[in-house]
Amino acid sequence: MAHHDPGSADPLSLRGVVPPTVTAFHEDESVDYETTAEHARFVVDGGVHGVFPLGTNGEFALLTGDERRGVVEAVVDEIDGDVPVIAGVGAPSTHETIAHAEHAESVGADGIVVVTPYYYPVDHRAAVDHYRRVADAVDLPVYIYHIPSKTGNALSLETLADLAAIENVVGCKDSSKDVPWLAQAVDAHPDLTFLAGSDSLVFASLEIGCSGVVSAVANVFPELVVDLYEAYDDGDEERARDLQSLVFDVRDAFKTGGAYMSGVKTALRLRGFDAGPLRSPLRLKDEESTEELRERLEELDVLRPA
Repeated sequence: MAHHDPGSADPLSLRGVVPPTVTAFHEDESVDYETTAEHARFVVDGGVHGVFPLGTNGEFALLTGDERRGVVEAVVDEIDGDVPVIAGVGAPSTHETIAHAEHAESVGADGIVVVTPYYYPVDHRAAVDHYRRVADAVDLPVYIYHIPSKTGNALSLETLADLAAIENVVGCKDSSKDVPWLAQAVDAHPDLTFLAGSDSLVFASLEIGCSGVVSAVANVFPELVVDLYEAYDDGDEERARDLQSLVFDVRDAFKTGGAYMSGVKTALRLRGFDAGPLRSPLRLKDEESTEELRERLEELDVLRPA
């Protein structure tokens, strides 16, 4: 089994299961900060090792700056040091990213997750300058968030090497699903903490040396993904493989009737945790897809009440 300790450069020693927690909304799509905080508490009670508000599942790109700041404050206040809170602060501009980063530090976040700038193309120099300026603005650990399918900006291994040399860049959350890229990145930078960003790769990512996973399935079924991680950590490879198979099935169920993101909040409702709608143009599953999702989750025997 692969060695998968967090990177020596990472003061938070991030490992295990870190869900990208949801942003809850009222029916009018205004942010429900109280329920947002309650969801972070729900996954922590389920055994997760950290929380990541304002990732893709947190619908960060659909929120205003004030709303994003409110979400970070609500989650930090609720979790209050029980596990690390790494807050998403990325934005298309360096200027706005720094403002979010400074705010996250001021309210007590433990680290920041900085998605590569999106919409406009970013070359090597732009990426290095961006991360350097953000890292220089705060004293917090900085985790690079690599998700080229959403940002349009992939990082080369050469660019990652220059980013790794920035003093408080301590890790990378990789959602490229490019396993050779990730394996080479882990190999080249043993001092960094690597978190895989796909539930399809929990087992595989631990095998290639990641210390943990950012798991959307863990937003709904934290116990399941924690069990998988702990089975692997205990050296019980057979159980870990069986649980990864179950995670594959849950992940497929979330895709019933379209968008994966809608699966998370719809499945949460089926567990009795109502985080409200998604913000338009995203939406919850329709009645037919919800019923199909319920049937599939019941067949998998994961749908115990929250």
